[in-house]
Amino acid sequence: MSEQREGGLAVIRRGLRLSPSITDGLLMTLLLALASTAGGAVIPIVVRKAIDDGLGDPSGVDTGHIGGYIGLAAAVIVAIMVTGWWSKVRIFTSTERGLTELRVKAFRHVHDLSMLTQNTQRRGALVSRVTSDVDQISQFLQFTGMMMITSVGQMIVATVVMAALSWQLTLVVLIAFVPLALALKYFAAAMSRAYDRVRHSVGEMLAVIAEPVVGASVVRSYGVEGRTQERIDHAVRTNYGNNIRAQTITAGTFGSAIIVGGLANAGVLGIGLWLGMLDQLSMGTVIAFIFLVGLFTGPAQQATQVISDAQNAIASWRRVIELLETPADVVDPGDTGLRLPDGDLGARFDKVTFAYPGGPPVLHEVDVEIAPRERVAIVGETGSGKTTFAKLLTRLMDPVEGHVLLGGVDIARVSFAELRRHVLMVPQEGFLFDATLAENLRYGRSGATDGELEEAIAALGLADWYAGLSRGLETPVGQRGESLSAGERQLVALVRSALADPAFLVLDEATSAVDPQTELRATRALDRLLEGRTSVTIAHRLSTAENADRVLVFDAGRLVEDGHHRDLVKADGVYARLHASWVAQASLGG
Repeated sequence: MSEQREGGLAVIRRGLRLSPSITDGLLMTLLLALASTAGGAVIPIVVRKAIDDGLGDPSGVDTGHIGGYIGLAAAVIVAIMVTGWWSKVRIFTSTERGLTELRVKAFRHVHDLSMLTQNTQRRGALVSRVTSDVDQISQFLQFTGMMMITSVGQMIVATVVMAALSWQLTLVVLIAFVPLALALKYFAAAMSRAYDRVRHSVGEMLAVIAEPVVGASVVRSYGVEGRTQERIDHAVRTNYGNNIRAQTITAGTFGSAIIVGGLANAGVLGIGLWLGMLDQLSMGTVIAFIFLVGLFTGPAQQATQVISDAQNAIASWRRVIELLETPADVVDPGDTGLRLPDGDLGARFDKVTFAYPGGPPVLHEVDVEIAPRERVAIVGETGSGKTTFAKLLTRLMDPVEGHVLLGGVDIARVSFAELRRHVLMVPQEGFLFDATLAENLRYGRSGATDGELEEAIAALGLADWYAGLSRGLETPVGQRGESLSAGERQLVALVRSALADPAFLVLDEATSAVDPQTELRATRALDRLLEGRTSVTIAHRLSTAENADRVLVFDAGRLVEDGHHRDLVKADGVYARLHASWVAQASLGG
């Protein structure tokens, strides 16, 4: 248990270091919270004085004393309200500022992780760390954390005042709570394990739910709603079971605190009356002590909720810290990075080898140079290494051996901002955000005016397509661009690339079946986009390879052929077989 507790405190310390704003002005906040707490102990003292000096006066009720004590109690209550309100405002402000920092850091770190690292984790689980896990930390810091501070202060003040009024009754209260204090060690360890499982299952549940929502069309097309629902039900039931187990432990702890609190009240009342009959305690002292026992036992009972929320928050904090401490295997040199030369860019792979963690090499000692303004087509069967080559060229991943150079500069030493300014990858499925056409196009150039957007559309020969959009630049594209066809999404991606105006383009050619007119538009737009630029295209169509200046042929992770289309066909090698297959498919399609 001590190891578990030290682990929890270590997590909190690391979490606070990641969000230093949380502790801004903390001392003042604590003083206000303690002042509010200490004020609560004044009321029982006022009650005691009012009863003993006012009602207990042998000469009759002293209304003057009672009125004075009531006024004092009212002033104390107002002070408690003000200091309590002020401390809560301060803690809310500082924690929200600190947790905003944490969300931003976590979100940015997700984007700093390589595509390889991201692909090893489920998207829903990553999202849950930035959203629900941070929310859990927020709830703990803003509510339970404040409760913990005030509860500890309240128990200390109540103990001091109780000891000043009657050491005998104070001893009764403390003895009653000793077993609970010892048991809390066990309960805290059990809750820590339980809430670790809860936070993990929440991430899994979000991941399982998110997948069929994004892939709803696939689920419906293949009629796998039943199987999908079973997976969701299993994840929900698992999370339900983990929550029930955690809450059962919490309920047991809370129940124990209620029993102990009842025993303490009963002991105080019984022994207090006995001491009163022996004239060792006044009536006001006994009644005040009962109030003080309430101040002591209340926080003790709340300790179960504090421990429960704390363990839940620690589990969440641990998950966020694990995310932030996941090494970014593709490191951005930032301001210390080198600049790429302006103008045309060539590329060189210098004996590059790549392997996924724990696996065999999927790209073997690739040594090739691409000249500036050269149009290169990459071909090969599925799994041959084409996409890996493209990702290494755009530094979505880093090689395990060798170097990738652009303009003679190792791209590992170039900042991401500089690299993205010169090199752009256009994926096979151009991702569109749930916004207007204009907003999606401005991902290519954020400051582009409406006129510049329309000029870019016209420059790619897409004016006729654009004219057919009922709302022009204000056309909503829908979530993931689903209001547009697959071909239209690709057109938007091409315009976006033209606005970015990179010197080097890497394209994963779309294979989606589109209507002939859209395909013609896309081909025409792509030709215009590639003019005057160096380009590497993962070719899935015969025409792309035929029109390229040069074709690189991959097979089983190796660059096996390099040359012009005509020469490679004559060589009767891997490319000749692929070409023959394309021709046969085209004949069948015709």
